[in-house]
Amino acid sequence: MDWNHYRFRSLWPLPAPPADVYAALERAEDYPRWWPQVRAVTRRDDGTGVITIRSALPYSLTSTVRETRRDPAAGVLEVTLSGDLDGWARWTVAAGGPGTLARYDQDVRVCKPLLRRLAVPGRPLFRLNHRLMMRAGRRGLLRRLEAV
Repeated sequence: MDWNHYRFRSLWPLPAPPADVYAALERAEDYPRWWPQVRAVTRRDDGTGVITIRSALPYSLTSTVRETRRDPAAGVLEVTLSGDLDGWARWTVAAGGPGTLARYDQDVRVCKPLLRRLAVPGRPLFRLNHRLMMRAGRRGLLRRLEAV
């Protein structure tokens, strides 16, 4: 088992139309306004930027994010990551129930040296840290969608 490899899936039921959810998620530079753990997003050009995240544990992760797919008709936003995290992440937005189901999938390898050294004992904490971040992100997006 590669202790530095992670796969995550989060499902966010949201009481808003899919087009509104997609529009909010495609504006990554706005994430720090509604997602507390996304500390900074700096756009380099139309398809590339740098993101810094920090959740409950006392470390930050910074990665270059490169857009690989933007398909509003299919409700898909996908990026590759390189830096402290290498891999990919994808939002899939679809009608679900009375609103929208936003699914977040991520497949990454941790490259930050300290976290690699702590891979075995820290893995449960790293996974919990991710869950806390995703929960806060959903709450922030809900507030953002209600304000629009």
